[in-house]
Amino acid sequence: MPVDLVAFKDLHQYAVEHGVELVAVSKTKPNKDILVLYENGHRVFGENYVQELLKKHEELPKDIQWHFIGHLQSNKVKFIAPFVSLIHGVDSIKLLQAIEKEAKKNNRIVSCLLQMHIAKEETKFGFDIEELRSAAAEIFVEKNFPHVEVVGLMGMASFSENQDLIQSEFQQLKSTFDDIKSTYPEESASFKILSMGMSSDYKTAVACGSNMIRVGSVIFGARVKAS
Repeated sequence: MPVDLVAFKDLHQYAVEHGVELVAVSKTKPNKDILVLYENGHRVFGENYVQELLKKHEELPKDIQWHFIGHLQSNKVKFIAPFVSLIHGVDSIKLLQAIEKEAKKNNRIVSCLLQMHIAKEETKFGFDIEELRSAAAEIFVEKNFPHVEVVGLMGMASFSENQDLIQSEFQQLKSTFDDIKSTYPEESASFKILSMGMSSDYKTAVACGSNMIRVGSVIFGARVKAS
């Protein structure tokens, strides 16, 4: 399926009007599709798989800002630490430690989002609220991660037709985001991203306070399944 440029331009305009950053989720999509958006001025793309991201980073223009939005294993951090723009799904202290180690090796400060588990599905990853508060203390008070800049929170709502459920999960994440900002006001300038909302629920997420959305199928069509 070709890139839907009309849908992309509408989505881009929506993002501009609402003060939201659009991450175009390009996982499993060919370079030629990414270049269509690139040639229309878009620079922020999200990938789920380390090997695929490495290949695309090597082959595509170097001013693309690559976001890693999938579940990241600690032993894979070393491959993306030299260039990744933002890691969305930091769901454990162990992963933060791995990012700190590899960022230091690369003489970089790597930007990250802490992932909160807000969905009903057990398969979703992320900190619960108490774990998140503990992690925030390690980051902002104990300063244990000098080569990691935690710039906000991320979460995924339940895969559900129940809009009230989805809205309540996004509201929970927004409340936690606000709570951390108020607890650590000295970090408020950098702790500013609330990444929630995908193709099926981004308007609900934005209404609940999201300022970064991750949208793929609206732009690129349905994900190609591996055979």
